[in-house]
Amino acid sequence: MNFEFFIARRIIAAKDYKSSISAPIIKIAITAIALGIIMMLISIATGVGLQKKIREKVSAFNGDIIITNFDTNFSNDSQIPISKNQDFYPEFTTVEGIKHIQVTALKGGVIRTETDFEGVVVKGVGEDYDWQYFEDFLVEGELPDFTSDLNSDILISSYLANRLQLEIGDRIVTFFLNDDSSKAPRSRGFTITGIYSSGFQQFDEQFLIADIRHIQRLNKWEEDQVGSFEIFVNDFDEIVPIGNAVYNETSSTLDTQTIRDKYNSIFEWLDLFDFNIALIIGIMILVAGINMITALLVLILERTQMIGILKALGSSDWSVRKVFIYNAMYLIGVGLFWGNVIGIGLLVLQQQFKLFPLDPNTYYVTEAPVHLDIGYILALNAGTFVLCLLMLLLPSYIIAKISPVRAIRFE
Repeated sequence: MNFEFFIARRIIAAKDYKSSISAPIIKIAITAIALGIIMMLISIATGVGLQKKIREKVSAFNGDIIITNFDTNFSNDSQIPISKNQDFYPEFTTVEGIKHIQVTALKGGVIRTETDFEGVVVKGVGEDYDWQYFEDFLVEGELPDFTSDLNSDILISSYLANRLQLEIGDRIVTFFLNDDSSKAPRSRGFTITGIYSSGFQQFDEQFLIADIRHIQRLNKWEEDQVGSFEIFVNDFDEIVPIGNAVYNETSSTLDTQTIRDKYNSIFEWLDLFDFNIALIIGIMILVAGINMITALLVLILERTQMIGILKALGSSDWSVRKVFIYNAMYLIGVGLFWGNVIGIGLLVLQQQFKLFPLDPNTYYVTEAPVHLDIGYILALNAGTFVLCLLMLLLPSYIIAKISPVRAIRFE
């Protein structure tokens, strides 16, 4: 058996160890490590979860990369149509990392009821539309089906439904302006089949989802003409190089824009979370390390006579240092264990029961989102363990300065 490990284990198992002068300091050090790992787990899980959730919501309404015609018009209307007959549609095979491509078109309008009216943007989608995100957003009714004949089904947000006092099955009339301002607005009747809530009010207060064929008829487009192409990527971290590759693979008459560019302020705000997370991790590891250094110094002081005896019996300085480093490793391990149990437990409770709500006007979500991944949990624990251990190597060097004769006489 390893001699140093054997001595360290005997020290930990000794009864007087738990009632010694160093006991409360050791408990404080363990508590500091546990609290540190709890704070780091929560900051990473909620920070990454919030970034991921907001990215998904922005992507749900825009795609990750948008292909449109070059146009100086900045309204919500798709003014200049694009032909669907493109080399990259319906499969964008020339660029790696693309998951899906779909066609859409936008048309601004006004919903008019007997008592109220509300400006909206009707987003027309087709049979190739990916409903993955709206399946999660759906709170009532069902998703519309646009794979067969043209129908009047629409998906409306709970925000608009509440403001206009609408329910599933209600029929609404939406008015659209003509390109020729001298002509009366045109209208379309829609039937509400589903109500969604993304929690992203910037989008919820605007968008209705309808059949793209309504937009084509309102704009007097051909069947193969659409407003834009929306592209989804496999890895959002690669959106910038993929966006550049998509731009290079499209014709000179088409423009491409990533949602990072379109909603720059939102993503710059999200990027700040990375700095905040790194700052919290750094502070927590520093606090835990300082507490462990204090505990180790007290242990060395308390076991000075033992150090002298071991040296007198022929143990090297490094051998004695290893005894205390093994002891410290045990204490760090205990702190990490309880920190993980409590931290992951709290995160699972938040994930399942949504205990901590957030203001959607500020954070774009209704509750603190949690992203749990075994990868960052293991990396966080390993990093904390190694860094705390490295911080303990320097104070353990004090053992080399202890004289065996003075240490044995030490009281």
